[in-house]
Amino acid sequence: MNPSARPLDGLGIAVVVALCLSFGFNQVAIKLAIADIPPLTQSALRSAGAAVIIMAWMRLRRIRFDIRDGTLVPGVVAGVLFALEFVLIYRGLVWTTATRTSLFLYTAPFFVVIGAHWLLPGDRFDLSQWIGLGLSFAGIAAALGIPTPAGDPHQLVGDLMVVAAAACWAATTLVIKASSLNRVSPEQTMLYQLLVSAPLLAIGAVLLGERFPGDPSAVALWSLAYQTVWVVSITFVIWFVVIQRYSASRVSAFTVLTPLFGVAAGRLVLGDPLTPTFVAAVVMVVAGLVLVNRPR
Repeated sequence: MNPSARPLDGLGIAVVVALCLSFGFNQVAIKLAIADIPPLTQSALRSAGAAVIIMAWMRLRRIRFDIRDGTLVPGVVAGVLFALEFVLIYRGLVWTTATRTSLFLYTAPFFVVIGAHWLLPGDRFDLSQWIGLGLSFAGIAAALGIPTPAGDPHQLVGDLMVVAAAACWAATTLVIKASSLNRVSPEQTMLYQLLVSAPLLAIGAVLLGERFPGDPSAVALWSLAYQTVWVVSITFVIWFVVIQRYSASRVSAFTVLTPLFGVAAGRLVLGDPLTPTFVAAVVMVVAGLVLVNRPR
């Protein structure tokens, strides 16, 4: 059996579930820190800190980073898209809830499906997977029209910013899959995104007049550390390893857990309100993800 097509064993399932839980909590961590650390400042610090960690890891493992290998242009493009994605996420979270962000951000796989249909020959979906795509989009459209009780009047703007961020995430994925970045180490690909995004996000923070507070709370600092050290520097690399070791289709099927964990974390940690209609929309999105990600 091809090692990359191995079914998930007990250890693999445990690791993937832990990764989905980590990703689902990320929006909550951002929201927890926003009160003390402005959104783009927070994102710039995360990219810069994670870049230092990834570079140290690459040096330790003797993984090369060579811009002369044909990856510079797609690497910069991926980095710009990565920066734009997080501008939209972090600024969107000022106006919408972590719960809604966790749902809308996972429209990304569907943008990937649409792009791959034309850009990646051989990457085609069958009828049931297109039905799943339609079901999830219907759920997302329904959720966009469901206001949060006593929510920010700009909530819809925040929601749409997160959907746009999902489109940027999908575009980044397609750039990586369709370019020379697909032939280099995951660490090099990740480092391009961090090195390009950090200064762009910092410039954005300055242009928007953000100021770093003199005495951020312990909660804000721990939330920033969680994003920087755990999510970007560790779990992203583990995810690439899992994808290489196990069947990608079986691993991707577990991504349906991420928005569920995110919605649950937003409710339990931040007290985000959940209406029955919004819960029904979440169920539609997750059901669509199950159909889209099922092994063919």
